Amino acid sequence: MSEECDVLLRNGDIAHVRPLAPGDLAQLHELVDRTSQRSAYLRFFTGGRSSAHAYMELLTRAGYQGHALIAVKHGQLTGVGEYIPTADRAVADMAILLDDRVQGQGLGTILLEHLADHAARHGIRELVGEVLAENSAMLRVLRDIGLEVDFHYDNATVDVRIKLDRTPELLASIEAREHEAERASLARILAPASVAVIGASRDPARIGHKVLRNLLDGGFRGELYPVNPKASEVAGMQAYPAVPGPVDLAVIAVPAPAVLDVARDCAAAGVSGLVVLSAGFAENDGRDAERELLAICRSAGIRLIGPNCLGLVNTSARLNASFLPLAPTAGRIALMSQSGAVGATLMARLAVSSFVSVGNKADVSGNDLLEFWEDDDATDVIALYLESFGNPRKFARIAARVGRRKPVLLVKSGRSGSGDRAVRSHTAAAATPDIAVDALVRAAGVVRVDSIRDLIDTARLMAAQPLPEGRRVAIVGNSGGPEAMAADACERHGLIVPELPASAALAARVPAAAALANPIDLTADATAEQIGLAIEASLAEPGIDAVLVIYTPPFGSGMDATRKAIAEATRRASKTVVACVMGYDGMIDDRVPSYAFPEQAVEALARAAAYRQWRHAPEDPPAIASWADDRCGRQIVRSELKLRPDGGWLDPVTTDRLMRCFDVTTVESITVDGPETAAEASALLGLPVVLKATGPVHKSDVGGVRTGLNTPAEVQQAYRDMAARVGPTMTGAVVQHMVPDGVEIILGGVNYPAFGPLVMVGMGGVTADLLADRSFRVPPLTPATAAEMIADLRCSPLLYGYRNRPRASTTALTDQIVRVGRLLDALPEVAELDLNPVIVTPRAAIAVDARIRLAPADPPPSPFTRRLR
Repeated sequence: MSEECDVLLRNGDIAHVRPLAPGDLAQLHELVDRTSQRSAYLRFFTGGRSSAHAYMELLTRAGYQGHALIAVKHGQLTGVGEYIPTADRAVADMAILLDDRVQGQGLGTILLEHLADHAARHGIRELVGEVLAENSAMLRVLRDIGLEVDFHYDNATVDVRIKLDRTPELLASIEAREHEAERASLARILAPASVAVIGASRDPARIGHKVLRNLLDGGFRGELYPVNPKASEVAGMQAYPAVPGPVDLAVIAVPAPAVLDVARDCAAAGVSGLVVLSAGFAENDGRDAERELLAICRSAGIRLIGPNCLGLVNTSARLNASFLPLAPTAGRIALMSQSGAVGATLMARLAVSSFVSVGNKADVSGNDLLEFWEDDDATDVIALYLESFGNPRKFARIAARVGRRKPVLLVKSGRSGSGDRAVRSHTAAAATPDIAVDALVRAAGVVRVDSIRDLIDTARLMAAQPLPEGRRVAIVGNSGGPEAMAADACERHGLIVPELPASAALAARVPAAAALANPIDLTADATAEQIGLAIEASLAEPGIDAVLVIYTPPFGSGMDATRKAIAEATRRASKTVVACVMGYDGMIDDRVPSYAFPEQAVEALARAAAYRQWRHAPEDPPAIASWADDRCGRQIVRSELKLRPDGGWLDPVTTDRLMRCFDVTTVESITVDGPETAAEASALLGLPVVLKATGPVHKSDVGGVRTGLNTPAEVQQAYRDMAARVGPTMTGAVVQHMVPDGVEIILGGVNYPAFGPLVMVGMGGVTADLLADRSFRVPPLTPATAAEMIADLRCSPLLYGYRNRPRASTTALTDQIVRVGRLLDALPEVAELDLNPVIVTPRAAIAVDARIRLAPADPPPSPFTRRLR
């Protein structure tokens, strides 16, 4: 894992963290010179600056035994942290020195997080240090870090011992600090006090002029600076030749070749955030220019939106820093789009609190915006259109937290297959990237929809109506056909249309031919008033959670009168109400979402009900593995990839060793290379045994499996027959102890380079591909999540004593699923893993056949170290 990264400070500024290099010595001395005498005393005790200068020489000298990190802010070295292993190699001394000017910005905490993560991954179990009792700032950092810290006070000093254990508390502390920093960095962009428009043309057809015009017409209340070196005024405002000084936000609308110089000018002027509208970067062979643009911004502490985007909108701040052709409608939906065209379409149809067109996502992404919108009082619903994930696993963690407060809706384009592989395991053949996305967002409670129309339908409902308390729906309308279609759609989507008790009061006031049991069909003769009465009666029913009103114009009192009646009948409703005015989409009285067709309304309602159920379900603590748990597996993977840098399928012995590092239960096996050794192995294991060929991916398809061999002679003959049948692809065999009968389950996983790991559970054995009965999740997994995966399977009754079969140990299977998840989460080099079958008996869940393919892979970003992507 690369330790070089950009990080956000508490105030939203940006620093760069990297390992110390010998060439940093001069800047280390400069850091010491800028350090106050008191800070030098607190770090080096009585030696002060002279000791500090001498120590900096040791840090960069050949033979230094520790590990040191530095932090660079705005081009200047502003902090250094280190740990040095002691004689007890599991313990290391640590220390941190910061520039006085950055103290209080959270940089010391960041350095400590990164040092702790690096130390733990290299076998250190404790960091120790001696801190002066008067050094309250450092003691506060240690108390708040989220790790278990022991403080031993000894007069003027405090001996500190930091236990390096991954815990939910540590993860929560890190995420809370990251959230605070993200909010601070984006607040200056999404709610700026001052905006400069660079490229503010006098030509109304040019983008820069459109942005300025939108800012003026939208009533932006802050300072506004049109920048045009060739004009004295633009749109009636004084124009400036360059950004006049520090501003919160600069919108760049100049040709791509000029953007880098403009960005450098903005950095020099002290701009806090850039929105680059210009195209011609990574989307068009300009990746190097885009990387340089980002580097300019990061070194100056600037957050960047774009390039190649439409701009941004914040209706509560009256900010329209975009070139959208229509004025935005203020509402409660926050919207992010990676596509400008999709963003413009959504903006024309939704009432928004804010809108960000991220374009190429060089910096600010959906993850960043989720952090901001989580606490945004103007936002009730978050809607995202994504073409790619920058950090999928981080997205899942943030979205799951945000989703407990506000619904997160997602359209993710690219539902394509995973592409052909030269050799596929069962799991790899079944697990496409889109299935991985579904598993990711399902676990995070994200409401994934298939189309822009679905996104609009669902966002309108969730922004305007309370979530349904349950799945019981009353259908009220004036036409039986659409109501029957709605009832059918409810059944398909897991909603219930219960029969309602007879209501004499309602029957006396509606047409005599009306059917009142549910659906409530008032017939085409029903007036607007009668429809309103039926809505009120349905809302009053204790056994109803939501009401769907269906009106087919022009019958009854007509569309205007009926819409008004719907609005009046639902004005004080505390339950969910949706409407279908056949053929017309929109809102009724800005409160009741109305859809053109019944299926639209039902699908949106079903999504709201499912989200509410997820939101109110008990929240499992995160599954967190120890830093030390994966060390055994990493050693095996490193050794194998050293021998075969391109990876490949592991042999059975190494496969078994790797799985045992993570306590995955496997059947006792012996690898053999001929008939005689196979017979000897059977005698050692105890008969009966199973013989399996090594080499073929799908052994049973080519006759590579023989079960129930009862004598060494049978084993010997079975090996000869198998070798003749399979041919040269057979590289040997394994002899296994015969496992008792049980339910055959497949358990496996894949690792995608850009996405991460995915775990699969399904019906196993030779029917695994035929029945396609599978469930997927993204690790790490809790036992509760593993149990959900089992319950998802259509074959799950077989595990619970179906038709008097013995009840299988689902607890043992759950443990196996969790352990496989840990393996895949810890080892991204495990590209494919198949345990097929896992035999689940009343006492155990034992993998009797296992295959693992390794491939080179970069380690994923650690959730225990903050970094900007």
